[in-house]
This record gives sequence, C-alpha cells and structure tokens, in this order.
Amino acid sequence: MSVGIKIELEEIDQKIVLRIDGRIDAASSSVLERKINKLIDEHQIHLLLDFSQVDYLSSAGMRVLLASLKRIKAKKGIFGIFSVAEDVSEIIRLAGFDKILLIFPNEKEALQYGS
Repeated sequence: MSVGIKIELEEIDQKIVLRIDGRIDAASSSVLERKINKLIDEHQIHLLLDFSQVDYLSSAGMRVLLASLKRIKAKKGIFGIFSVAEDVSEIIRLAGFDKILLIFPNEKEALQYGS
C-alpha cells in the first residue's frame, strides 16, 4: 500500500524545512510523525513545515502537529507551518489550531522568525 505523502528535508539557516506533498490523513500522518520525532531526537528543534502542496489535513494529522509542537516547545525550539492552502487553512481555523500553531504566509517570513 502506498501512503499518499512525500516529505523532502532541507536545511536553511539552522532551520529544518520539511516540504510535504500530498494528504496528511490517518494513513500518512504516522509517516510524518516518525520523521518529525526522528529530527527532534537528533536535536533538530527548529522545524518549519511547507504546506504549499498539502491538499488535505485530517484530525490524525492535526494530532501529529499538536504533539510535535508540544515536544519542540518543551525544548525551547520553533515549530511552524507556512504556505497553507485555503482549504487546509479553514480546517486548521475551525479546529482552533490557528491560535496555537505558528502559521506563516510564506517561506521567507517563516525563515525570518526567531532570527
């Protein structure tokens, strides 16, 4: 079974950018969670997720975002998302996650945060 997500990693200015392509749903959220947890375990605590190619975010995906945020905050790191499509942004807003997640309009602003 193929999971509908592709994740590419890029390091820019001591921050890790995860470029996510596809749906973050019950099937694929565990792939994202493992990737993020591995980075945190390797002391990479400045993570930015590129949501420009994410076309769906389920409650399982939101749970991964919340768990990742909590782990990174505990280590005084930065965890944010950027370039969120309107449909996905609406899901995040309806869940109230726009109040707790760092959400940036674009990559440039995300990378400038905390610098």
